[in-house]
Amino acid sequence: CSLGPAMESSELESDILRRVRALLRELDGHHPSCQSDRGMLRWTLHKKIDQNPRTSCVLVRILVKELERAERGDLRHYIIPLLHTLMYTLIQAPCIPDELCARVYDFCKRLLTLPKPFCTIGLDYASRLRVERTAPGTLYQRMVISEQSLPSAPFPYQERIFIFADPELLPEAICKALATDTEAAQVAQSPRGCMSCVVTHALQAALGDTCDIPGLRARLQALPPGDVEHWFQQVVAAVEGEGGSDRGQHTARLERIYHSLLGPSPAGNAPWEGLQGTPLPNPNISFHLWTEDEQLWKELVLFLQPLSQSCEPDCLGQDLEPAELQDILAGCGCCGQSRFSVLSTDSGIERDLPAPEEPCAPCAAAAERSRLHRKGGIKKKPSPLDSVAFLQAGSAVPGGKLPGKPPGRAGTPPEPAAPLQRLHTARVVLLGDDRILGRLAQAFHSLRKREARRVFLTPRLDLQFYHIPVVPGQPQPPAAADHAGPEELCEVAGYLGRADPWYESNINTLCHMIPKLATMPSSPSRALVTDLFLPDVIAYYARMGTQPVCFQVHSVKVLFRDPAQDPAEDVFLTELLAQVQDSPSHREPSTTKRKGALDGPGVDLTVTYRRVVLSDRQQELALSLRSTGLLMKAIPAEEAEDLGCLSVTITEIIRINNLAGRSFSAVANRFKTRNIKIRSPEQRPFTVRLDKDSRRTYRDVIGLEVSPCLEPSYCLQKTRTTKFSPHDTEDVGLVKYLPKSLLLPINTFAGVI
Repeated sequence: CSLGPAMESSELESDILRRVRALLRELDGHHPSCQSDRGMLRWTLHKKIDQNPRTSCVLVRILVKELERAERGDLRHYIIPLLHTLMYTLIQAPCIPDELCARVYDFCKRLLTLPKPFCTIGLDYASRLRVERTAPGTLYQRMVISEQSLPSAPFPYQERIFIFADPELLPEAICKALATDTEAAQVAQSPRGCMSCVVTHALQAALGDTCDIPGLRARLQALPPGDVEHWFQQVVAAVEGEGGSDRGQHTARLERIYHSLLGPSPAGNAPWEGLQGTPLPNPNISFHLWTEDEQLWKELVLFLQPLSQSCEPDCLGQDLEPAELQDILAGCGCCGQSRFSVLSTDSGIERDLPAPEEPCAPCAAAAERSRLHRKGGIKKKPSPLDSVAFLQAGSAVPGGKLPGKPPGRAGTPPEPAAPLQRLHTARVVLLGDDRILGRLAQAFHSLRKREARRVFLTPRLDLQFYHIPVVPGQPQPPAAADHAGPEELCEVAGYLGRADPWYESNINTLCHMIPKLATMPSSPSRALVTDLFLPDVIAYYARMGTQPVCFQVHSVKVLFRDPAQDPAEDVFLTELLAQVQDSPSHREPSTTKRKGALDGPGVDLTVTYRRVVLSDRQQELALSLRSTGLLMKAIPAEEAEDLGCLSVTITEIIRINNLAGRSFSAVANRFKTRNIKIRSPEQRPFTVRLDKDSRRTYRDVIGLEVSPCLEPSYCLQKTRTTKFSPHDTEDVGLVKYLPKSLLLPINTFAGVI
């Protein structure tokens, strides 16, 4: 009988090792024989640990051995997936021996000698493990507090996951299923339950198997909500600790809380049940159908400034007035009045104001206090240095400081503004293909322009983007792209998968899995899979995907055939497609018809571009040709290529004269560039489509100008600098330290390895 537990432990360890090795084989491209298991190996491994939390130490020990084996064998593509799996297990584990944490900590420190992204991830995890070793349970506690927005003075951070899907690109069944699953993941959660989870996990992490978990849960369940919050605040203060403290002091503090909470109990009353797991609550996830252009901006503003506070001027500070918030959130119904544009007849001189009616006595004092008094003086214009301080608050490090307030009364020194910290993190997950990422590029450019004019979100909000490819297997509405191949519609996801094998294994496999799960008929098996799998995978991606891959956004200026029509300016992320436009025959002159018959199909184009060479020197080239269309692709076919270049393919029409007569052949003319101008000398129009989205099609186009999109804050500061030194063409002053190009960061697990 004594061999029973040992044999069971050996079988358990062999099963976990087999699952870990299956994960590594998938990273090598050896997919499981059962295709339905693709992308689910990591999820099933963690679910097995959730069902039996006592095995978390076994998994951590196996993962540490595999990491050390990968280090010795120089199998670097194993390191980041194994490390993410280990840290996700360690955060949720009820109690991990310090010697195991020390081995992981030492391994992360050794990663600092490797290039990016290994050193970046190693430094991040080493700093987290250092805190966790001093105060076990800190990582779990901080994650729950921020994700659930629980009140906590020592750790006042908040996070939210926003899922955006375009209803014109995804079938209604998929949108409904995703909305139902995300709502179901939030139903069983409450602030009281999350606080109880934090208390239980922190006490068990510090006290180990001496902690009476069943008794603790029963005690918390019997307490009123106010008392639960009291003990939660006590635990948070003890774990965060004021000042430095060692592990012994941390354990002593939590032991006192544990005995105070449970009270005196007879010895041996509760049976020993060993370590028990505390589930990690699902993060705060909201699902949104992207129907308005400004919807992303509105949701982010509401995240920072809830509607319940939008009528209170004090909570808005000096950055967003209640009326301005009402303009942004038109129709929200929070502040009951509407604003109308009126013509001001105020001369600006106080004596010209009309005499007011005599108010009643109580109102007179209030009116006098609120009356506008104008004093002699001039309006102080904002300094360019102030603007740079605003802009750098978001481009450098979190928690940047805003400039001080303008001076008030004479003789009164200005009060320094309190530093602003990025206490809010918005994790925006885009579901769909490259077309929704094109909309994201538009929205991101609009947001950055808005922030350049008046900074509000940037110093307060940490904005992070995520992408989960979804391609339905059925025909789409007219908004669908002309070519329906999943590989062509998901070029960004394909690039991310090639750059990061863990993204390919866990996220790209959802491309066809989500539509299948969404259309699965209602049954207990469907509830078991979808209600757990999809929210869990999205939460895992948002929690562990911290390494961005930055894509260059390109701007395009479109010139139209009608001289009265102003040029259009737009941005694109993945591709630009130009094709000859079929014009009505009666609108074309007879000379143009005869020329087309002689020169062949297509239009004459003049192309001017800067060629990309290995030396990175500028090489201006120009050519004239006849073409039926061109394609500019911004996503490279290989991860080693430059993300800032455009791969241009022009279909050139070559006229061939032979004995049989005149014939024409199409030749692909390919080159790489960053800036390109295209004109139609004969004014023959063509159509332009951006990011494979037929909704973003321009007609009657005769010219294009494409270049890397500049960061709006850089453009604003550059304009101000040229006012003082109009002859300087190079960046001078603080403008040269600002980011010049507008880059769209999309998070993955490793970035580009």
